[in-house]
Amino acid sequence: MIPPDVRARIRRLYNAEQWPVGTIATELGVHHSTVTGALEDALVASLDTSTVRPTVLGPYTDFIDATLKAHPRLRATRLFHMVKARGYPGGYEQVKRYVRRTRPQPTAEAFLRRTTLPGEEAQVDWGSFGKVQVGRASRTLSCFVLVLGHSRAMYACFFLGQTMECFLEGHVRAFEALGGVPRALLYDNLKSVVLERAGDAIRFHPRLLEAAGHYHFAPKPCAPYRGNEKGKVERAIRYLRDSFFAARSFHGLDDLNRQLQRWVDEVAHQRRVPGDASGRTVKEALEAERPRLLPLPAHPLPIDALQPVSSGKTPYVRFDGNDYSIPDALVRQPLTLVASTTTVRLLHGQDEVARHVRSWDKGETVEDEAHLSELARKKARAHELRGRDLLRARCRNADRMLEALAARGDNLGNHTVKLLALADRYGAAELDAALAEALARGALGPASVAHLLEQRARQRGAPPPLPLVLPDDPRVREQRVSQHSLTPYDALLKGEKDDDS
Repeated sequence: MIPPDVRARIRRLYNAEQWPVGTIATELGVHHSTVTGALEDALVASLDTSTVRPTVLGPYTDFIDATLKAHPRLRATRLFHMVKARGYPGGYEQVKRYVRRTRPQPTAEAFLRRTTLPGEEAQVDWGSFGKVQVGRASRTLSCFVLVLGHSRAMYACFFLGQTMECFLEGHVRAFEALGGVPRALLYDNLKSVVLERAGDAIRFHPRLLEAAGHYHFAPKPCAPYRGNEKGKVERAIRYLRDSFFAARSFHGLDDLNRQLQRWVDEVAHQRRVPGDASGRTVKEALEAERPRLLPLPAHPLPIDALQPVSSGKTPYVRFDGNDYSIPDALVRQPLTLVASTTTVRLLHGQDEVARHVRSWDKGETVEDEAHLSELARKKARAHELRGRDLLRARCRNADRMLEALAARGDNLGNHTVKLLALADRYGAAELDAALAEALARGALGPASVAHLLEQRARQRGAPPPLPLVLPDDPRVREQRVSQHSLTPYDALLKGEKDDDS
């Protein structure tokens, strides 16, 4: 508030002495808006207007009043541009102050108290409780809350997200925990409930209609922007947030839900029913309301999410940011993924071919050892067959040697690796000759062939072979180079010695 003496001095300097606003503000040590406010104060309306200078906004006030009457929530910035287009020469601050004083104030709306018959209605909503870290993933921690309108009994459960399967699982768990189904469920306009709305015409989510048909309840979305219609569940979420979740520590989602269930039983259901003159507790009111609830069906609603999937070259399918293994025989074949909040299953037609614990992390690879061991066995077998084909291509007598070893019951894979190593060390021609000699002597096996190769090398006076050291790069190790005869070089060296002599 501006003191009366300062206000009077401001008005005297402005009207009598004709000082500008900035000069008055500097002289009195106040802000220029304080000076302008004192000049426009409604308390001076009773003074003789003939001594007050008209403001530049005066001709436009009737337009502003009429516009605000038609559009009470219109911003002062928009009104400024509107009067500016109509010739207003002043600044924005004067328009803003005038709008602040004259804007119509909304009248407070009164609401009737909603009374609910036993078993008639429940209210459902999600509550958001921030983020939690699951491995490398940041997941949204959400609480599904269902409140019976009559007894105020509640069911609540935390989930890592607000997916449709989580939403339906919350319904199934709530009905089982409360011992029945209310005749109507009141929702906000959630995407899990309402897909499209035009006035009273509502297109419900088909999965919700499936749940409503299974449990025989009627879904009822509240009117847009009428949150008061589901005030019971909103107050329950606020109560849960302040009384249970605030400053609470927990170790994982399961631990949090165990603590929540204990709090509901020991705290939330032990309080008095709001507005009940009899003083009953919520637990007592629930026991009285439970016979009025609709009975549960013989089987719970299937709530798993289904989606078609297929893998690429590797035996994995991607779901919710993670990879799950499948049998290698089903690579690139169409499969059906069935996911709950705890399990991921893969179906090939009607047959279940894989089952995994669902991961809520991101970028994790979830594997079944049986899938990988079978693939590894097949790959090892294929590598072994490729080695035999290579040995047969390099040595004509390799096929006979392998047949003889197979007839004896030996491990052909191990023998093939050793014979290929001898071919790399001594050359394919020498190995083929040694194989023929070993077969003629009946000395079967890589050890006998290696002994014959060493004898032949000593007889020729050849230097001992040096082991070939290769890098671990498979592109280098798997490359095969055909060896050429060195006889022309030996002849060339012999000719040089003869010339020297």
